[in-house]
Amino acid sequence: MPTADAVRRLALALPEAVDASKGEQLVFEVEGRGFAWSYLARDVPKQPRVVHPEVLAVRCELPRKELLIEAAPDRFFDDDHYRGFPAVLVRLDAVDEAELASLLQGGWRLRASKRLGGVAGKPRKR
Repeated sequence: MPTADAVRRLALALPEAVDASKGEQLVFEVEGRGFAWSYLARDVPKQPRVVHPEVLAVRCELPRKELLIEAAPDRFFDDDHYRGFPAVLVRLDAVDEAELASLLQGGWRLRASKRLGGVAGKPRKR
């Protein structure tokens, strides 16, 4: 299972990736756009969401998300909050570092500008 340190190492190996994490909540961005972050779940109705460090949300296109979940529901899943949103939830204890690195690269590519080798348009202004 990739640890938080391994997730950080893999994410920050990507060009211009930034660690915007807060405490145990991991957040990785490129050009101000998030490509991976810790899963926040509402464990108790009407209460704040809580960090689940064993799950990482990774940006991906919806068709790929659906394919991943269908092919390997033990590793990838969705919930009501993420349904229809272009990110897949990844159970870190069920993937190896190579698979996670590939997912992170795909998420990074969707958010990075063409200048960096991604497919996104111009970076948004902060």
